[in-house]
Amino acid sequence: MPLVVLCGFPCSGKSKKALDLKKHLEQTGRKVYIIGDHTLAVDKNSVYADSRKEKDLRGALRAEVERKLNKEDVVILDSLNYIKGYRYELFCLIKHVQTPHCLIHCVTAPDVSFTWNQDRQPDEQYTQDIFDALVQRFEAPDSRNRWDCPLFTVQKDDELPLEQICNAIFHRKAPPPNQSTQTVSNTSLLLLLCPHDLVWFVFNFKT
Repeated sequence: MPLVVLCGFPCSGKSKKALDLKKHLEQTGRKVYIIGDHTLAVDKNSVYADSRKEKDLRGALRAEVERKLNKEDVVILDSLNYIKGYRYELFCLIKHVQTPHCLIHCVTAPDVSFTWNQDRQPDEQYTQDIFDALVQRFEAPDSRNRWDCPLFTVQKDDELPLEQICNAIFHRKAPPPNQSTQTVSNTSLLLLLCPHDLVWFVFNFKT
């Protein structure tokens, strides 16, 4: 079923909102999975200090989301999701799976977020350098982008608009698939050997 993507600064309240939404959906009989950095047991400071490790983490999160998406359950991705290109990848995924999605942007001032960060256990805190770098790199969602829509922007003291979120993920049609998100069937490969070239041609035949 649907995918709910949270995004925001580190320690901006995303996990609390994810739990609030999970509790509400479970009360309506839905099965809900929350996927995030914490579920993969990663060292955040080590990962976000290394671009390759961070890329691997995003890939692992995306793969876990893909494994959990089905016809019945709701998947909540509780991570920074601060790169618009990554949010577009998730949009392509839900187009391929043919399920609706929505985005929840948790808006909290950097100084408040860092205060919340310092209130965490020492092994769960972001360092000052990593925190500042992630805030600086954050690419805010824009509802004019189809991959950021429908977008729910929530301030730190706001309650989630639960009814609107449920309408968005349960009563809205999934975006139609396009050629780039559909699996090609019955693909034949023809190898032509030429005196000077080795050329591959791919022919697609639909049944």
